[in-house]
Formats: sequence, C-alpha cells, structure tokens
Amino acid sequence: MSTFEFLLQGLVIAAQPMNLFYALIGVTLGTAVGVLPGIGPALTVALLLPVTYQLDPAGSLIMFAGIYYGGMYGGSTTSILLNTPGESASIVTALEGNKMARAGRGGPALATAAIGSFVAGLLATIGLAFIAPFIVKLALVFGPREYFALMVLAFVTVSSAFGDSTLRGLTALFIGLALSTIGIDQLTGQTRLAFGVPDLLDGIEVTTLAVAMFAIGETLFIAAQGVKGPDKVEAVKGSVWMNRADWARSWKPWLRGTVIGFPIGAMPAGGAEIGTFLSYAAEKRLSKHPEEFGHGAIEGVAGPEAANNASAAGTLVPLLTLGLPTTATAAIMLAGFQQYGLQPGPLLFATNPQLVWGLIASLLIANFMLLVLNLPLIGLWVRLLTIPKPWLYAGILLFATLGTIGANPSVFELGMLLAFGILGYVMRVFGYPIAPVVVGLILGPLAEQQLRRALAISQGDFSVLFTSPIAAGLLIVAALALIVPLILRARGRGEVLSQMAANED
Repeated sequence: MSTFEFLLQGLVIAAQPMNLFYALIGVTLGTAVGVLPGIGPALTVALLLPVTYQLDPAGSLIMFAGIYYGGMYGGSTTSILLNTPGESASIVTALEGNKMARAGRGGPALATAAIGSFVAGLLATIGLAFIAPFIVKLALVFGPREYFALMVLAFVTVSSAFGDSTLRGLTALFIGLALSTIGIDQLTGQTRLAFGVPDLLDGIEVTTLAVAMFAIGETLFIAAQGVKGPDKVEAVKGSVWMNRADWARSWKPWLRGTVIGFPIGAMPAGGAEIGTFLSYAAEKRLSKHPEEFGHGAIEGVAGPEAANNASAAGTLVPLLTLGLPTTATAAIMLAGFQQYGLQPGPLLFATNPQLVWGLIASLLIANFMLLVLNLPLIGLWVRLLTIPKPWLYAGILLFATLGTIGANPSVFELGMLLAFGILGYVMRVFGYPIAPVVVGLILGPLAEQQLRRALAISQGDFSVLFTSPIAAGLLIVAALALIVPLILRARGRGEVLSQMAANED
C-alpha cells in the first residue's frame, strides 16, 4: 500500500468519535498546561500515564500526541503575555512577543503564533507521514549489533541534547541504566539487585518513575523556591487578528521556521529549542526591518513558533520509526507505548499499522482543533495565568498520588513514588536533566539484550559490534551527537544573548 492509502486509513481511524474526543481532550489539556508557567507537556503526559491503563492504546496515544502539540502552542501564550516561557522551546518567543504585548500588539503576536503553529504542524506532519516509511524499510534489516548501536545512539543523544552539560546528562543516564538492572534477568532468569524485596522482582515501574521525577520532583522544586511576587500579565488590547502588513511579514517566517525546525526535531541530536534559536537568528538576518528586533518584530515570533511546532512533529520521526526519544515528552510517550506492550520501531509499522497511522493522522486533526480552540479562547487561557501556584501544585501532587495508587495499589509503590520524587527534586537543584533517567530505565534492558545476543553470535568477539557498516555508521553518528548540539546551541544562543545584551543597552 502507498503512503496515501495508509494515511487515508489512519484518517478513518482518527476520525472515529471516541478518538476525536481523545484528541480534543489532549489539545485542550496540552494548551491549558502549556499556558501555565513551569508546567510542560512532559509533566502532563506523565501525570496521565497511570489513569490511561483502561483506555485502548490508540485513544491514549492520540491523547498524548494532542497534549504534546497543545503544550508546544500553549507555551507561547505565557511567553508573550507573561514573559515567562512555559517550555524551553518558548524562550525565544518571549524576546519579541512580550515586547509586542507591551506595545499593545499582544493580539497579533498570539495570532501569528497560533497560525504559524498550525501551518508548521500541518506541513511537518505530512513530512512525517512520507519520511517514516523510508526509515522503517532501512531499519527492518537491523540485527542485534545494529540495534545495540542504535541504543548507544539513543543514550548519547538524550544525554547531550537535554540540559546544558553533557557530563550531567550522562550521569543522569547511568542512574536510569542502574535502575533498569533491578529485577529478574530476562535471559538467565536470575534475580539482580532486588535485595530480597518481592516487589522489586518485576523491576522498577516506568510509570511510577516518570510521575515521580516529573510531577513530584517539579512540585517540590517549585515549593522550595518560596513565595515570589505576583507576575504581571500583559492585557490583550485591541483585536487579536493580524492586519495585512502582519500577514505579509509572517508567512515567509512560517515556512522558513518549518524548514528549519522539522529536520532538527527529526535528528537524533535534535530538540525544539535548537530550531527556535536558529530560526530567530535567520529571521534577524533576513528581515527588512532588523531595527525592530528587540523592540517587538513580528518575524521574531512567527519564525521561532513555526520551528517549535515543526520540531514537535519531527521528534516523532525517530520515536515511531526507531524508538528513539529526543525530547522529554517523547521519552514519556515511549513509556506510554510500553505500558501497552508496544515497542516503537520498524516492527510496529508491520505489526500494528492501524495504530501508527491513526496516530499520525490524528496529528492533522489536532492541528485544526488547536487553531479553532486557541484564537477564540485567548481570554480563557489568560485567566489560567491567575491561578495561585499553591493551589496548582497541590492539585498536581494529589493527582499524581491518586493516579499511582489507582494503577498499582501498593504501599511499596507509594514509597517508591516519594523516593523517586525526592531524587527528582535533588537532581533539579543541582541542574541534572530528568529525561535521561527515564530513557535509561526504558531502553536499558533492550540494549543489554541486544548486546548479549550479538556477543553470543560472535562467541564473545567485541569487534563484531564495529564490522557491520550500519552499526559502525550509527556509532559514528553517536560520536558526532556529542558535539553537534554543543555547536548548534553555541551558534543559536550566541545570537539570542547578543540580542538580549543589545536590549539591555
């Protein structure tokens, strides 16, 4: 079957009433949570993991994808009106968007962000649909050594792409790998690191770890910051619609942002924030009004927001085709697949094509829903910014605890939730990224299994890991993945920092 036929089948599945309902819940929750400062889509998906056990896989994954897209958009509202990015990828939007809001042009800033998100999300999702089958065909020839090299690439990329320090990322990864060895060895049946505790024989629950690290740890970290003064929310004055000049200055940045954001999101060493930095730098160079940058240039909102949402679709390329998560939310979605016994990768396209193509098609529908939801409901999203933080985070703690108990009613599991929550808090205090811990726990057993199979076939000869052209190529890419994010961040952030310094002067 052709890609068009698969996509049409996926649209039939995504258009089923219950799946449309799940998509609507996802984009609404994602936007609402993205608007709230300090809470991102990764935390929301982690919170919902325990309560979706009773849903069918397609419905819950469609909901998670909607949360991802909605959260990426919602962060722009906070950046523009509050100058407080809800997500790291929305940092650049705050530079020009908040200046526009202060000048009474918050409406057009929000509008160009919404329409740019729609255009970029639509084009990038179509790109995902056509690129994914080619990657799957390549991955179907993988053997144990190729899969092990792929896992090494995943480990390196999540360590280098998250956070500012590769060393801290690797440290966080090894914590996750250590946790993944707890329980019964899949190949020999021997018990490892259970310390005589029966509850540990099945290993550490990914859901418990994800909820604890992202929700409990984040709540404790925010609470430890103490009471701060109220944030000033810029009012949306005048019309939210863009005039003819705004349209003329926005449509090219939307397209350029899509072209920049999608491939960077699809790269194993990608990440939405890198694409937004590079998009901002490109728009500043190409703009006919460079003097407006730092004072509210609409191109500085349109381009980075398009790059942001194109990256969101791009990150699903390595996740669905190879099982590689390149963002924190993708790592939690990987856990969502595994709670239904599904492993993203080339075999998933062969064994469960209805699920994969239904998920891809649902992203097209989610884009339309986001456009319809966001422009008319800007007033509602602004009101969410006034929710007192003590109420907000107390609700997160309650929801996380109830969700974990509902999924696994065990006092030991509740203790694990608290212990990992404290670990998440400590890691945040010292600047260690959280996502590599979750990725290490999820992919650690798979990497170990493939390594042992490869060595068994070669009778213990480690050189077999480098003799395959594909495996050697993946290991070379893994080495480059340690360097590329540092270079891209340095270039993009250099532009942004210089602009910040110019603004202060």
